[in-house]
Amino acid sequence: MPLVNWFKRKFVVIAGLLTLAYLLLPNVVVTVFSFNKPKGRFNYAWQQFSTDAWKDPCGVSGLCGSLSLSLQIAFWATLGATALGTMIAFALVRYRFRARGAVSSLIFLPMAMPEVVMAASLLTLFLNMGAQLGFWTILIAHIMFCLSFVVTAVKARVMSMDPRLEQAAQDLYAGPLQTFLRVTLPIAAPGIAAGALLAFALSFDDFIITNFNAGSTVTFPMFVWGSAQRGTPVQINVIGTAMFLVAVLIVLTSMVVNNRRNKQKA
Repeated sequence: MPLVNWFKRKFVVIAGLLTLAYLLLPNVVVTVFSFNKPKGRFNYAWQQFSTDAWKDPCGVSGLCGSLSLSLQIAFWATLGATALGTMIAFALVRYRFRARGAVSSLIFLPMAMPEVVMAASLLTLFLNMGAQLGFWTILIAHIMFCLSFVVTAVKARVMSMDPRLEQAAQDLYAGPLQTFLRVTLPIAAPGIAAGALLAFALSFDDFIITNFNAGSTVTFPMFVWGSAQRGTPVQINVIGTAMFLVAVLIVLTSMVVNNRRNKQKA
């Protein structure tokens, strides 16, 4: 009975830890196999421990080029989607205009529809316009795809803002620009940052929309997919592990900074 009661009290914690372990298991497998030295073309079975792939992550032709291209597209797509999404979120929350509900529904439509529908629609648009498929068509497609997620994150933050803070700043003779920079923007910053990080991850990771609108351009997800048909180099696991560690480092740094700020406020 004591064991049963303890399990009931800790059930939520245990379920959470098991779910987290299940989610992180693929990352653990990728990390372990980044130190593998396969005998054949495919890195699916453990053979021998080796750090050769870590010493030469660009040893596979085209890998680092595709990675650099994906990082560039993700960076510019994040900037574009974050700027447009932030302005749209403020407009939807702060202003009343005709067809506001319709605009809000259209903004969130890409989140609800399958990616292949948006990918085919954008491809049709680019072909009808006579655009050459490549870097710019991928960038435009990624901005359109990430826009909805940025709007959702920023809109939730803006809706929770207390308008009396901005009114107080105006009562203290702050101009519109000062009020925005010193009051509105710092409060909305967590939502904007969350939308930007989400947009970067979605853009860097996207395959379906990119595959439709890339032409002969090869991004990192497309390189991984193409390599899987011929053989899976260990360097792919190295890049995946490095990206995961960078993401974890960013999260931990953010937590440390927030804890220090909370201690200073206390």
